[in-house]
Amino acid sequence: MTTGSRHGGQHSSPTPRVRLVDVAREAGLSKTTVSAALNDTGRLSPAVREKARETARRMGYRPNATARQLRAGRAKLIGYVVGEMADAPAVFLESPYFARLTGATAATALRRGYALVLLPAGSLQSEWSELPLDAVIVTDPGADDRIVDDVLAAGIPVFSDRSVEGRPGAYWVDVDTGAAVRATLDHFREQGARRPVLVVPDSTTRFHAEVFAAHREWCAEHGLPERVVRVAEPGNGPVVRAVETALTGALAAGGEPAGAGDRPGAGDRRGSGDGPGAGDRPDSGDRPEAGDRPDALLVVAEASPPLVLGAARRLGYDVPGDLLLACVSEDVTAEHTEPPVTTLSLRPEAIAEAGIEHLVRVLERGSREPLGAVVPTRLDIRASSVRQH
Repeated sequence: MTTGSRHGGQHSSPTPRVRLVDVAREAGLSKTTVSAALNDTGRLSPAVREKARETARRMGYRPNATARQLRAGRAKLIGYVVGEMADAPAVFLESPYFARLTGATAATALRRGYALVLLPAGSLQSEWSELPLDAVIVTDPGADDRIVDDVLAAGIPVFSDRSVEGRPGAYWVDVDTGAAVRATLDHFREQGARRPVLVVPDSTTRFHAEVFAAHREWCAEHGLPERVVRVAEPGNGPVVRAVETALTGALAAGGEPAGAGDRPGAGDRRGSGDGPGAGDRPDSGDRPEAGDRPDALLVVAEASPPLVLGAARRLGYDVPGDLLLACVSEDVTAEHTEPPVTTLSLRPEAIAEAGIEHLVRVLERGSREPLGAVVPTRLDIRASSVRQH
């Protein structure tokens, strides 16, 4: 059966693929010179290198990906999984942290010639085993997450956080969580706070376990009671309700919210979702006595800083007069509130850069050392956590 074009004629022949030799002929250069220019190798002058590249762009030259893969023995594909969001796979790109981490990872990988393949959290091995993945990045895996075990069992290198340290074929990039939490709590103490409260996800990731441990140790060192509200699902609304619980003082001994079975939600270090409704606001009659009111609040479960600030104000807190406020957040709106909100940044772009550079060293140079790297965090102190003396 023959087919014609929409205008009744025969289909035109496909445009011939531009070859490397065609580019060389057009540029008046040798094929070897053009190849070196496009692969950023050889000792060429900037002018010659740019001439070859510009000619290739103008002619629409594309390297033969299949031939490159055969020569290199790699498909240049990297799997990417957000392990922490296994129960809410559609949510993570609504999180400023994960959105920035994912975007920066994809951009950095592409600059190094690799493409990112987004794998849904909780994927079965049968769903990705046929893909020619050179490596898999697993961000924030939970303690019971099988993806790391499955990928390593398939003989594919894994790049993740420090929870994979010591496992053959696994490499890590992480932050010094303990130091970051301590720096924030020390800042609160320097500003006169003595009753800080922590709002942290009820999560099994290494990051959140270390946040909780660092807070516990810091409180013990300073002879202060632990005030903790754990939250169980992602979203602005659940996190703000947890903040309201923290600020009404409805905390049981041991750092758990009173009525642990009715914990307010918010399940990760970053967040998304709708704001709280009027029905979520606690009764003003539940507010603690003035001498027991929290005087500092560290929100690790990610939520919109303006919404957190608004929750404190609805409960009668002046920020920073009554309450010092800091959020673990990459949300740029923190800079534009009144007062601007102090944020602890995990620097997702720096994590992405360090992770991809590490990955390329392993895949292309066979480098096995170092097995991991620590990226410094950044505490951006703003008016919400600074008292006027």
